Amino acid sequence: MDKRIYLSAPDITGNEIKYAMDAFQSNWIAPLGPNVDAFEKMFIERVGAKSALALSSGTAAIHLAVKYLGVNPGDEVFCSALTFAGSCFPICYEGGQPVFIDSEPDSWNMSPSALERALDDSKKRNKLPKAVVVVNVYGQSADMDAILPLCEDYGVPVLEDAAESLGACYKGRNSGTFGYFGAFSFNGNKIVTTSGGGMLVSDDAEAIEKCRFWSTQSREKVLHYEHVEIGYNYRLSNILAGVGMGQLEQLDQKIEKRKSIFAKYKEAFSAIEEIEMFPIPSWSQPNYWLSVILINEKSRVSPQKVLDALAQNNIEARPVWKPMHLQPVFAKNAFFPHFQDGESVSEHLYHWGICLPSGTGLTDAELDRVIETIKKLF
Repeated sequence: MDKRIYLSAPDITGNEIKYAMDAFQSNWIAPLGPNVDAFEKMFIERVGAKSALALSSGTAAIHLAVKYLGVNPGDEVFCSALTFAGSCFPICYEGGQPVFIDSEPDSWNMSPSALERALDDSKKRNKLPKAVVVVNVYGQSADMDAILPLCEDYGVPVLEDAAESLGACYKGRNSGTFGYFGAFSFNGNKIVTTSGGGMLVSDDAEAIEKCRFWSTQSREKVLHYEHVEIGYNYRLSNILAGVGMGQLEQLDQKIEKRKSIFAKYKEAFSAIEEIEMFPIPSWSQPNYWLSVILINEKSRVSPQKVLDALAQNNIEARPVWKPMHLQPVFAKNAFFPHFQDGESVSEHLYHWGICLPSGTGLTDAELDRVIETIKKLF
């Protein structure tokens, strides 16, 4: 059988090993050290935020932000429906109730019209959400010019989940810098990886320092171990921060490679009417984290047939995220669809969308193998 083609495998080609070895050679292998400090500084300079906190995961970043924004048991927090569970599980850690907001078709991100109806409903119930978690899905920003004014009008802070969108821009401004907080992920499949890790950014330096305190088990500044508040073991290791530094140095090249992969898919499928590519609005400069196709619901070739054919050729592909409001764990949570007649955009994307191999280590021959496997079906 041909060599396995992965969806988005890590690609280690720069100074990652060198920086990690620096940590070993200096014996800085704890979740503190020069690499962590340098990685935070590099990250601030790259995205344009004023302060940053390197953490063990993107989920940890969202959790600390949710905690800082004052979510308590019974509080509602609005969140994009089309996302990974890490976007909304932290709401539950603090006892909050996620309320899910549908996608809009232009970018597949949070629907401003659904958000407006949800905010209006919450005001009528005298229960405004403590925050709105806006997820930038598949490496593309949500329409922030439509979303931010709505949240400002209702006095609700925005937490931007940029786990998938490092390096992407909205109208020239870096993803993850629009909300009160921005959260990033360095999971193994992300465009920049530290194996596992995350980053929390904000222009509020005091907020980041408070989150830093919580992330180190809320240890007070005394010689013995003193704890006045509950804390968490959330800091990124100095070794993994070195990997992140080497990866971050190559971010622009990684974006260009993924963009070229997206372009080749688009060209290859341009003559197949049943296939649409992930849409890119004029205001968006995505990082092309994953190339995603949408199969027309009238096509004689189902998404499952495409997935099966790829699997038979040892090629990893996946459906689009299963929306959170369809997950059994959230079966009782409220959901606001994009269309007022109840039709859901995110459900449609889940049923008809497929994520294709998009890693920067993908060779031309491997990309051709993916394309030919799909084209044969049509």
